[in-house]
Amino acid sequence: MKALIVEDSRLAREELSSLLKSFPEISIVGEASNVKDALVILNNKNIDLLFLDINLPGKNGFELLEMLDSVPLVIFTTAYDQYAIKSFDYNALDYLLKPIKLSELERAILKAKRIFDKESIPIEKRLSRVFIKDGQKCWLININEIIMFESEGNYTKVFFEDNKPLIYKSLNMIEERIDPAQFFRANRSQIINLNAIKSIKSSMGTSLKIILNNNMDISVSRRNVQKLKTLLSF
Repeated sequence: MKALIVEDSRLAREELSSLLKSFPEISIVGEASNVKDALVILNNKNIDLLFLDINLPGKNGFELLEMLDSVPLVIFTTAYDQYAIKSFDYNALDYLLKPIKLSELERAILKAKRIFDKESIPIEKRLSRVFIKDGQKCWLININEIIMFESEGNYTKVFFEDNKPLIYKSLNMIEERIDPAQFFRANRSQIINLNAIKSIKSSMGTSLKIILNNNMDISVSRRNVQKLKTLLSF
């Protein structure tokens, strides 16, 4: 796993790097002392695991995650315990208090390895996890959990579980970053997760109507009907 350490203390970075030498499956490909430098690395390298301090100069660790389209696995490292509850809002793998103990680091890396081994991202830039913030609510969700994307002007509504927050990204931008073998552009305004289809029925001759797991009815445009049939092999 390719790891990035984001920590403003040089000594803390060195201590964590030293501890990570005990884990040959972890390769440190970058270090940053602030959010700006971390963003440069995250936008130019494929990072699997992020060791993230919370109190950073300027913007904090939580704000860094909110800037990312694709969020790697996150392990928070901090000297303060008051952020522990908030870290769960960001679906962090673990929350390690400094000074970090080797046994606690081993536990956190084992969690990361279990998840990493299950995930397969065939295209480097493809989204696998999405961070969403809507008002005071935050979610860090696997792309597989998303039922549908729906366009609303320059925004897109993301449907998962019983939630449907808006994100400031166009549907076309999202379409470029998701797996076309899993997500299907049913019409101009909706992209659906093929794994979330409950049933399909004919509608008005050559048209099709899809019923999703959340019981929403989705009309497939006539020009996309054959593409759907090819994807689903029917």
